[in-house]
Amino acid sequence: MAPVHAARKIEIRHCSSVAEFAECVRIEHAIWGESIAVPVPIFVVAHHTGGQILAAYEGGRMAGFTLAFAAWRDGKLLLHSHIAAVLQESRDRGVGRSLKLAQRKDALARRIDLIEWTFDPLDLKNAYFNLARLGVIVRRHIANCYGVTESPLHAGLPTDRLVAEWWLDSDRVKATLDGRAQTAGTTVERVTIPARFADLRESDRAAAAGIQSAAREQFLKWFGRGYAGTGVERRAEATDYLLEPGGAIEGLKLAGPKES
Repeated sequence: MAPVHAARKIEIRHCSSVAEFAECVRIEHAIWGESIAVPVPIFVVAHHTGGQILAAYEGGRMAGFTLAFAAWRDGKLLLHSHIAAVLQESRDRGVGRSLKLAQRKDALARRIDLIEWTFDPLDLKNAYFNLARLGVIVRRHIANCYGVTESPLHAGLPTDRLVAEWWLDSDRVKATLDGRAQTAGTTVERVTIPARFADLRESDRAAAAGIQSAAREQFLKWFGRGYAGTGVERRAEATDYLLEPGGAIEGLKLAGPKES
C-alpha cells in the first residue's frame, strides 16, 4: 500500500506474518503492559477469518497498528476494530489518523461500509478525535464492558465503553474527513465531563467513580430515548457530548437505535 502521509514519512502496510504480529504485541506491551495485551495467536485468527491488521511505519520502524475482526450485526457484515495503538513518541504526528483512513479505504474496497469500536467515554481526547475528526456517532453504552482489571490504565474503575459507529460512505463522514464541520440540530442534549477527569482518576478515585456513574446514567437515558452522540464541544472547564435524535442526524440516515 502506498504511503498515505508522505510528508511525515508514514507508510501503512497490511500485516500477515507471525513476525509482524509479534511486533504489534511488542507495541501493546510498551503502551499498556502485558496484562491486557492481545497475544499473537489472536492476530493470526483475525487475519485468517476476514479481519484486518494494518501497521504504520515511520522510517522503517513500526510506530502503531490497528487490529479489527470480521463481525456480523443485524444481518450486516462489518469490522470491529478492537485495538488502535500508537507509540508515545509517534503521537500527534498523524499516525493514528493515517491508520484510520487506511482502515476505511481497505474496508470500502471490500464493500464494508461500517466499522465499529469501543472507547472510554471519559477519555476526552479520544472522544474528540472519534466524533469531531472522524465523524463517528455513538448509540450504545456498555457498562463495565471488559470487567474491572488490574491494569493501571483503568485505575480500578469499571471499564465503561461507548460504541463508535463509523459509517464509512456516509455524507457525514465524507464531509468530516474533508474538514467540513457538521452542525447539530435544534434538539440537542448534553452529557458533561469535567476537563480535569484524568487528574481525578489518579488523585481521587471516589470522585472519579461518581463522575463515571453520572455519565453512565445520562448516556443510558438518552440512548434509551433514541438519541445518538454526534459531536463533542470542548470548553475550558469541561467537555460536552452532544446528543441528537437518531432520526435527525445531518448527513446520515439510520434505521433506529441499536440494542445493547
